[in-house]
Amino acid sequence: MDRRRFLRSGALLAVPALGQAQQLQLHDSEAALPPAVKALKYRIGEAKGITLAEREMRLARARELMAISTFDAILMAGGTSLTYFTGLRWGNSERMMCFVLPAKGNPFFVVPHFEEGRLRERLDTVPGGQNVRLYLWQEDESSYELVRKGLADGGVLTGTLGIEERTPFVFANEIARACPNLHLVDATPVVAGCRMIKSPAELALMRLACSITMQVYEAAWKSAHPGMTKRDFSSLCVRAYAHMGVVGETNCQTGPFSALPHGSLTPQVIKENEMVLIDDGCLVEGYQSDISRAWVYGKPTDTMLRHFDIVHRAQAAARDAARPGAECQQVDAAARKVVADAGLGSETFVHRVGHGIGMDGHEWPYLVRGNTTKLQPGMTFSDEPATFVPSEFGLRLEDDMVITANGAELLTAQSPSLEYPFGRSPSS
Repeated sequence: MDRRRFLRSGALLAVPALGQAQQLQLHDSEAALPPAVKALKYRIGEAKGITLAEREMRLARARELMAISTFDAILMAGGTSLTYFTGLRWGNSERMMCFVLPAKGNPFFVVPHFEEGRLRERLDTVPGGQNVRLYLWQEDESSYELVRKGLADGGVLTGTLGIEERTPFVFANEIARACPNLHLVDATPVVAGCRMIKSPAELALMRLACSITMQVYEAAWKSAHPGMTKRDFSSLCVRAYAHMGVVGETNCQTGPFSALPHGSLTPQVIKENEMVLIDDGCLVEGYQSDISRAWVYGKPTDTMLRHFDIVHRAQAAARDAARPGAECQQVDAAARKVVADAGLGSETFVHRVGHGIGMDGHEWPYLVRGNTTKLQPGMTFSDEPATFVPSEFGLRLEDDMVITANGAELLTAQSPSLEYPFGRSPSS
């Protein structure tokens, strides 16, 4: 299970009541936490969830974009976009459940008949609530024919139906067969057009997720030491996140394994004077953080220090280039120029400088060469230049940022050094 699925599944799982034995085990686990982790505060209570009123505005905005793209309706199955527009957390199986938003008229759901009760108890999060149309299908009936019927009942007999990009192909293919008079297209202009501009409420959740991640990282850095395995380090971070009331994880890579951009499964041990590179984040009310830090316990080499300086300046250059009206590719180019001007080849900086982030860890748009999408206030990205020296070390500095009216703002402070990545000694 990769990090994004891990975070999402953790958010969906209901936590059962703890028995006495489990409570004692949890108490023992808490007692065994290092002092820096035990000192972390429970912060999930600071989160304010997305309101029904905001989801109503999201549907209204979707309809504005549908008019521009001349869509007659859009359809989405389970996944992040369904949660974004309706508040429902619903996975996909071979049985189709979908939400359809017509350009005019009331939206509707197509759902297995035996799931009606489970859906109805959650409709309070959906704009329209208990008045939303439901089309129920039995096991021996076609759910795809009900999509056609639902659209026809709303007057959509022909035209264009946008399909959300994460909708399983089998669903889209069978809907096309059932609706031969409809033209099926990619709904990304509408869905991404809504989701990539974050509201103040969304930004507040992302700021909280980033703040929690930085506190966990610092506590883990203070608690770790040469001789600790990467697995134990990552486990410590998971426990620290739980101590603060959220689900999160950390990918820890050490020494030459840090030179692999997404790391290695090889068992590793943190060693003195070698690079430690950590990545990932946590989930707060459905919104994610994605932060990387690099450091050395002991003395960094001159080469490490040089690479840190280059990557630090590249990260700042990307931030400075990110402003309303600039193209996504210009942000990537600004960071890449710093690396190239320092005499490092393109083979050392092998991935784009950043990706959109929000409810998904990676979402539109992407800060990469060739992407001419223009930045707008409210867009959020990772800013993560890196250099990788094969068989030696890798160094990535990553913070999340938001585009403002006048430029861009990192949601967390840049790392100041390899020796003190949080600006103070581990003992302070």
